[in-house]
Amino acid sequence: MRMRFGDELQIKDQGNHAASTVISLGILLAGEPNLTPDPKRKGFYEVETDSTVYYIYISSATGTVFLLATWENAPAYGWELPVGSSA
Repeated sequence: MRMRFGDELQIKDQGNHAASTVISLGILLAGEPNLTPDPKRKGFYEVETDSTVYYIYISSATGTVFLLATWENAPAYGWELPVGSSA
């Protein structure tokens, strides 16, 4: 799902993340990022880059983005066996 944020974007860090992490999220959200909704929680989303996944909540009342967690984005292709080995 694509989302467009208005001219003003307010991000509140709820996890004591580095300032560079919050800034990176802001830059990402300034475009039209692809958000993956959390099927169990309304208003919660994952936003991915090649290296990082951000878990956020967007207030439906104010539009404020709450940064809850981040983690390293694992490669989509999964594990590979070394050349010459068999499963």
